[in-house]
Amino acid sequence: MKRLVICSAISALVGAAITGWMIDEEYQWPVSPPAVAQSVRTNSSTPLITNSSAGTRPGLTPEEMTNIQVYEGANRGVVNIITSTVSYDRFFMLPSPGEGAGSGSVIDKRGHILTNYHVVEDARDIQVTLNGKTYEDAEVVGTDPDQDIAVLKIDAPADELFPVPVGTSDNLRVGQRVYTLGNPFGLEGTLTTGIISNINRTLPSRTGREMKSIIQTDAAMNPGNSGGPLLDTSGRMIGMNVAIATKSGQSAGLGFAIPINRIRQIVPQLIEHGKVVRADIGIIAVAEIPEGLQIVRTNRGGPAERAGLRGWKAVRRNVRRGPLVYTVEQDDRSAADIVVSVDGESVDSASAFLEKIEEHQPGDRIVVTVIRGGETVQIPVTLGAS
Repeated sequence: MKRLVICSAISALVGAAITGWMIDEEYQWPVSPPAVAQSVRTNSSTPLITNSSAGTRPGLTPEEMTNIQVYEGANRGVVNIITSTVSYDRFFMLPSPGEGAGSGSVIDKRGHILTNYHVVEDARDIQVTLNGKTYEDAEVVGTDPDQDIAVLKIDAPADELFPVPVGTSDNLRVGQRVYTLGNPFGLEGTLTTGIISNINRTLPSRTGREMKSIIQTDAAMNPGNSGGPLLDTSGRMIGMNVAIATKSGQSAGLGFAIPINRIRQIVPQLIEHGKVVRADIGIIAVAEIPEGLQIVRTNRGGPAERAGLRGWKAVRRNVRRGPLVYTVEQDDRSAADIVVSVDGESVDSASAFLEKIEEHQPGDRIVVTVIRGGETVQIPVTLGAS
C-alpha cells in the first residue's frame, strides 16, 4: 500500500500581474472567488499574462508561451522556507538539531506568507528567502493543524512583495492543466506541470482529522514542494501543495493540494486570531453503530448538555469477591441518544457529523435528530465556539 509522505524536506540538501481585486496596502485576502477568475482555459493561443518578458518570441509554441507566462507571473511571489528544529533522545534527553525545508506564497503587501502547518511545525527558527534575499526572523502568525495551513510574516518592503494572484477552486475539472511552483530539494523557483487527476480525495491531517475534497495532480512534487502554489493556466493559485503518495520518498505522479477556496476561508481568521474559531457542539465522542452515532461523552456545561443531549451514563455497583466487596464503575449505554441527522441531513460517520457542525458559526442554532428510547426526537442546539 502506498504511504503518504509529507513534502517538506528533512535534510539540508534539500510576480506577477497583480489584479486590483486582490491587493492593497492593507490586507484584503479575497473571501470569495473573483468574477474574472476562469480555471478552465478555452483558447491556449490567447495571452493571459501580458507583462511576460517572453513576449511573442519566434519559435515558441502557444503551450510554451503559457508555461513561461505562468512562471514569470508567479515566481517572484514564491518563497523558500528553511526551519531549524531540536528533538531529544528518548532515553538520555540529549538535544539533536534538525532542519526542514518547504515553500510558501506571498499573499499580500504586508508580508504575509501562506504555507503548510507541517512545514513550520515545532520550528525554533524560520528563514524565508524571497527573490534571493533571506529574512531570518520570519514569525508564525497563525496555524490550523486540522487543515495543515499556516501563515507567516516577514518584515519586507512592500515594493519587494509580489503576491501570487488568487483564483478559485470551484470549477476545477479532471484533465485540466495545472502547474506547481516551489523549491524541491532546496532548488528555488522550480516549475513542473501536469493535469488534475481527481478533485475529491481525502487525506489525514497532522491531527488525524480528515481533509476532504483534496486536489490530486500528476504534476511532479518532491520534498520541499510543500506549501507552494498549485496554479492554473491563468497563473492564479487554485490550491496549495501538501503531500505526495510514494514508496521511495520521490515523486511518483501522485501529488495532492488543498483547494484555495478552503484556504481563503481560513486565512483571515489566522491573521486576526492566530487560529481558527470553529463551531462546537460540545460532544467529545460518538460511537458508530448500525442505528447511527451513539453519543459517548459530552462536555460538562457545553452546548449538547445544555440542550439535553445524553451520552453514556457512568453507574457504580458493588462486586463481591469472597469476603471482599469492591465498587466498580461501568458505562450504561441504554439511555444514550443516537444521532441520525443534523438539520434534516443524515450523518453516518463521526467525520460527517463533525463536518456538518463546522459548516456553521458559533452561535448558530441547529436541530439534531436523535433516537431516544426507540422514538425519534428533534432537539435544538445553540452551537458554541471551539
